[in-house]
This record gives sequence, structure tokens and C-alpha cells, in this order.
Amino acid sequence: METVTTAKNQILSAYEFRHATKEFDSHKKISDSDFDFILETGRLSPSSFGFEPWRFVVVQSNAMREKLLPYSWGAKKQLPTASHFVLILSRMPKDMLASSEYIKGIMENVQQLPAEVAQGKEKVYDAFLKSDFGLEENERAMFEWGCRQTYIALGNMMTAAAQIGVDSCPIEGFNKNKIEQILSEEGIMDAEHFGISCMVAFGYRLNEPRGKTRRPADQVIEWV
Repeated sequence: METVTTAKNQILSAYEFRHATKEFDSHKKISDSDFDFILETGRLSPSSFGFEPWRFVVVQSNAMREKLLPYSWGAKKQLPTASHFVLILSRMPKDMLASSEYIKGIMENVQQLPAEVAQGKEKVYDAFLKSDFGLEENERAMFEWGCRQTYIALGNMMTAAAQIGVDSCPIEGFNKNKIEQILSEEGIMDAEHFGISCMVAFGYRLNEPRGKTRRPADQVIEWV
């Protein structure tokens, strides 16, 4: 019981430690083993139906960061100073259709489902897209649904980072079309299959943040 209590306290301490770091100490770098650990928590994250619509692009090239900077207004300080900077991509709608080669490949090669089980899952997933969530007829809604899955991985990576004393900052402040254009022109992203979901910077804080501010539990939790 004491071990469980200690683990709980350590996890809550990590949540208290984590904040949206606006500027990092550019002289401090995350070790390869620590960053591999952070990426692995993203890779192992859950996704709807287990279809993993994400791709993580780690941008360590200063030249590439400079190209992204003019169109990333929310990362003006993070792009130049972060130890590691990650672009999280999400699959395009056509790849997320129940009949797509990508989905069939995931069920066969990754999930290793027997043929009859995969057929049943495909039918359930198809109904989910068409009627349960009504996504299939709206391409933007389909893309944003994929992005929602990437945010699970995003949250897990930031929490894992905080647990080992690494700072982070999630970023949505960018021009989506311009960033995707650059990534396509540089051969980093195939626009036929991916779009950008969000960015996240990792490193070590340059300045201490103010105390965490959150609404009290009784304003955000309801028991019925």
C-alpha cells in the first residue's frame, strides 16, 4: 500500500511540475535515452480501435526549425531553444476509412487478427464512422477525429517527460497550410496521407513558472 501511495504522489508531483514552458535553456539537452523513453510512451499510447493514426516527426535540424518559425507564431521562443521539437502528424481521412489499405494493414499486420475477426471489426468500424459518430461524410471532421487520437499520445508524452524532470509545451499556434506546404516540399510529409495535428517542444525550463492555476474539483467533477 505504501508503494502505491508513493507512486500516486510521484505522479501528482509530475502534474504539478509540468507547465507550458515558453522558453527553454538552449544549453541543456535531453539525453538520447530519456527522449527515446518519451517517444516510446507516445508510440504505446491508446487510440480509437487501435488504429494509431499518428506519426511523430522530431525536428532537430536548425535549418528546418528556421523554415518553420515564420509560420509558427505559438513557438517563437520554443523552436529556437527547445532541446527536441516534435511535429505530430495525423492520417488523412481516406486512410482512416474502414475499407482503406492502411486500416486493413493495421488489422492484419499489426493487430494480427484472424480474417473473420478483422471482417467483423471492419463492419463495426464502418458503422461507427457512418452512423454512430457520423464522421465519414465530413472530411474535416474525419481529420479532426484522427487528431483527437494524437492528443492522447501528446498528453502521455508530456506527462512522461514531467515524471523524469523534462519540461514541455504543446503548440497549436501555427499556420497549418504553410507548415504542411514546407513539410511536403522538404519531403518530410506525404500530403496524400498526412496532415499536421499539433506541435510539442521538450527541454529544460529557462525560468521558473508561476504556481499552477486550476479550477477547484467541485467545479469540474460531477457524480451522478
